[in-house]
Amino acid sequence: MNTKLTIVFFTLVTFLSFSRLNAQITERERPKEWNNLVQGGRFMDRFLPIPTIGNLTKDTWGADDVVPRFVDNGIEDADWSYWGGNSILGDDGNYHLFVCRWAEDSPKGHMQWSESIVVHAVSGTSYGPYKVVETIGPGHNPEVFQLADGRYIIYVIDGHYIADELKGPWIHGKFDFDKRDRRIIEGLSNLSFAQREDGSYLMVCRGGGIWLSKNGLSTYYQVSNERVYPPVDGRFEDPLVWRTNVQYHMIVNDWLGRIAWYLRSKDGISWKVEPGEAYMPGLAKYEDGTVVDWFKYERIKVLQDKYGRATQANFAVIDTIKWDDKSNDNHSSKNITIPLTVGKLLSVQGKNKIDKETKSIRVKVEAEEGFNPQSDIDLSSLRFGASEEVNFGRGAEVIGTENYKGDLIITFGLEHGLTDLNFAGKMLGKTKKGNLLFAYCRLPEINYKEPYLSARKPEFITDENGFVAKVEMQNFGQVASKPSTLKIQYIIDDKTIEIASARIPKIDPFEKMEIKLNGKSVVNGQIEKAIQLISISDGKQQVVYKESSKSKE
Repeated sequence: MNTKLTIVFFTLVTFLSFSRLNAQITERERPKEWNNLVQGGRFMDRFLPIPTIGNLTKDTWGADDVVPRFVDNGIEDADWSYWGGNSILGDDGNYHLFVCRWAEDSPKGHMQWSESIVVHAVSGTSYGPYKVVETIGPGHNPEVFQLADGRYIIYVIDGHYIADELKGPWIHGKFDFDKRDRRIIEGLSNLSFAQREDGSYLMVCRGGGIWLSKNGLSTYYQVSNERVYPPVDGRFEDPLVWRTNVQYHMIVNDWLGRIAWYLRSKDGISWKVEPGEAYMPGLAKYEDGTVVDWFKYERIKVLQDKYGRATQANFAVIDTIKWDDKSNDNHSSKNITIPLTVGKLLSVQGKNKIDKETKSIRVKVEAEEGFNPQSDIDLSSLRFGASEEVNFGRGAEVIGTENYKGDLIITFGLEHGLTDLNFAGKMLGKTKKGNLLFAYCRLPEINYKEPYLSARKPEFITDENGFVAKVEMQNFGQVASKPSTLKIQYIIDDKTIEIASARIPKIDPFEKMEIKLNGKSVVNGQIEKAIQLISISDGKQQVVYKESSKSKE
C-alpha cells in the first residue's frame, strides 16, 4: 500500500470510529440547581466500593481502562459476552442470576445480541462469582421476578419463561397486552415489573408507559396516556421499577447522554422526578482503591431485601463502543454487581397530618443488624422533610431524641417543607463514621392504596336527537372505587366543552363496567378534535382517557 493510500485508509478508519463514538455519546447539560445537591441528594451517591472477591488480574480481556480488575465480580469469561440480567436470593441460600449471553467468537461480535441465550447462574454471595448451571433458552434483556403464588417468571423481549421453582423446568410463553385504545409508547420491549401490595403487578415499557396485570401473568392493560419519564430531551431505554415498603422507585437510562434519571411514586402510576444523576460512567471502584472505567453501563437491575430496599445494583457493562466489539478480539461485555447504601427503616409517630403549621415531627429510626441508631448516627448532620428541601441541605433539624427499646425516636423542628404535594418524607445525614445515611417514610393521612379508574375510547352512536356514548370503565386500583361522576369533554382552542355526564357506581379492583352517557351535541365530524374523559370523586378530578386523532401508532 502506497503512502497516499495508507493515509486515506487510516483517515477513513479514524472517521468511522469517531462517527460511531458520536453515535453513542452526547453531552447532556445538567440543571444548574444540581450543583447545590448535598451528599445523598442524588441516587448515584448510594453506590459503594465493590468487594474485592478473588484476585486482581491483568490476564483478561478489555481496554486499558478496565484492566486490571477483579474478574470474580458478577459473571464473565473469555468465551462468552454477557448482557443484562438480575439476581434473586433463593430458598437454598444461594443467589440466582438470570443473564443472557452470546459466543465471543460470533461473526457479528456484539451485534450478535439479537440471538442471545438466557442462562441461569448461581453464586454463594450476591457479588459473585456466578457460575452457569443451566441454559434456559433464547431471549434478551431478562428480568426474573416471583408471582404471588410462588412461581417464577423470567421476562425476555417478546416473551417469558415460567417455572414452579428456580431450578426449573422453564416453559416458554407469551404475555398478553391490551393497549386499551391508547398509543403504545415506543413499543413493548425492555419491560420491568414490580409487585403491588395486593399481589397484582405493575409494568413499565421502554417508552415509559404504565401497564397493570391482576396477577403478573394475566393480561397487562395500559393505563397511561403519555410517558412518565422526565420532561427532557433524552433517548430513554432500560427502565427499572421496584417497590419498597414505602413507595415505588424507577430508574431510566438516557443511552445517548449516558446519564440515568431517578423517579419516585406513591402508586406506580404518577411519578415524581428527583434531581441528580441516578448513575453514569465512573461508578466502578473496588474496596482496595482500584478503579475501572467501563465505557457504558446499561440494563440496571437491583437486588432487594425483605422490605423491598435496593441492596445492590447489577449492570451490563462494555469496555468500548458496541460496534467495535468484534469476533475474537480483546473487547467484550459482562454483568457486574455494585453494592448500595441501604435506606434505614423510618416511620412517623402520630396520625396527625403534617403541614406548614406542624411545629415538630417525631420519627422512629429502627435498629437493624449492624446498625444501632442510638449510637451510630451523627445527629447534627440530620435533616428531615420534603425531598426538595433535604436534597439541598435544608429541612428540619433535630431538636430532641428519645431512646425507645433498641430504636431511636428523633424529634425534628419546623422547617420540614412538607406540603400536599409530598407523599413521603426523607431523612438525610451521616453516620458517626462519615458514611451516608438516608431513609424515606410514609406520611400520616396519605392514602397509599387508592382506586384508579381508567376508560377506553368512547363509542358514539348518533342520530338527529344527539348521541349515546358507550364507555368501558375499569378500576386498576387496589381497592374498590366510590360512586363518582364521568364527564366527556372536547378541548377546542384551549377551551373545554362538556358534552355529556353520567354517574359511575362502585367498581371493584380490575372489574370492568360499561357506562352510557347521553348528549345533545353532535359529535360526528368533531372527532378530529382532542377529547378527554374525566372522573370526579370526593371533589378530586382525574383524567381517565385522553386522545387525539393525530396520534400515531
